[in-house]
Parts: sequence; structure tokens; C-alpha cells
Amino acid sequence: MSFSESFRQNFLEADRWKYLANGLLTTLEITVFAVLLGMVLGFLVAIVRCTYIKTGKLRPLDIICRIYLTVIRGTPVVVQLLIIYFVIFASVPISKTFVAVIAFGINSGAYVAEIVRGGIMAVDNGQFEAGRSLGLSYRRTMMFIILPQALRTVLPALANECIVLLKETSVAGYIAIADLTKGGDIIRSQTFSPFLPLISVAVIYLVIVMFLTYLVGKLERRLAVNVRR
Repeated sequence: MSFSESFRQNFLEADRWKYLANGLLTTLEITVFAVLLGMVLGFLVAIVRCTYIKTGKLRPLDIICRIYLTVIRGTPVVVQLLIIYFVIFASVPISKTFVAVIAFGINSGAYVAEIVRGGIMAVDNGQFEAGRSLGLSYRRTMMFIILPQALRTVLPALANECIVLLKETSVAGYIAIADLTKGGDIIRSQTFSPFLPLISVAVIYLVIVMFLTYLVGKLERRLAVNVRR
């Protein structure tokens, strides 16, 4: 079979290209909302852990956060996805996409938490002392002095975490979500021609990742310029 015939069979017949188009939209939807959830959760966990390390307060919350980090970072994301869907929400009529957002957001939050914690701990202790000497409370010192400096340091790492999360969503098909990867697999199952559908999925992911990597590179250069100033 020629390339043109294979292309027509895999994408044009029965409008099979829509599997990829709709799957891409689903993948992007899951990624965007999971990133937002992961960022919020990660920042909260990082602040709790840093508060305990620096002040000794919030010990019960710190224990919970450490358990969360150990469990989430120590188990595969696909297993977490299956547990959340087939165990936690087994008897609840809920959107599979929502379940995927929860699963990937919780997973990403653990890695975001460690990235942000590293950024906060990298800020010199003198900054805390300067804030307290100005009469600022610990919370205001953290919010107005420490976090802005830490955020500038960890922004590239957070952006790279978003790229990793995008690729991790390719396992969403395990709970029958018609994402980009699943779309390519559906085409393959209908045409019995795996090459073009799967290569197309890989190329789409590659293009998106290259674009995001380009944006991260621009961000890193911009931050480097600001630091030199």
C-alpha cells in the first residue's frame, strides 16, 4: 500500500482524523486543569513543610505532607489513576476527564511541592531575618519577600514539570478516556495499520513539547537578564 493510500485509509476515510483532533483537545484540557491543581497543591505542601523546618510549627500537617509525598512519588502515576477511578470513585457517577484531572493534579502536586520547597530553602536566611526586623510577621515575610525570590528561581523547573505532565497524560486511556494516544490507538484498531496513526500521535506530542520547550527557554533567558540587571 502506498503512502497516499495509507494516509487516506487512516485519516480521511470515515473522518478518522477527528479521533486525533478530539483526543488532542481532551489531552490539553486534562493537562491545563491538572497543572492548575498541581500548582495549588504543591505550593500549599511546600509552604507547610518549609514552615515546619524553619519554625517547628504545623508538625501534624508536615507529617501528612511527608506521607503524601512519599506515597505519590513512590508509586506509578498509572496505578494512582486506576486506584482513583476504580477504587475511590468506583460507585460515583463522575466524569472520567475529571478523574484524570484529579489523578494527574495530585501526582504533579508532589513534584511541584519539592521544587518549590527547594526554591524557598535556597533563599538566604538573612532574608527572613530582614523581614522580621522590619516588623513583618512570618506569613507576610514569606508572602512578600521569600516566595517572590523563590518563584523566580524555580519557574523554569515548574515549566518543565508542565511538559512532563503533558506526556504523562498519555496513560489516560487506561480508564477509557479518548485522549490523543487513545485516538491513535482507535484508528490503528480500525485500519490494522499501526505506523501512521502512532507516528502521528508521537509527532503531535513532539511538536507541542518543542513549542513548550522553546517558551521555557525564552523564560530562562528573560530571568537571566533580569538577574544581571
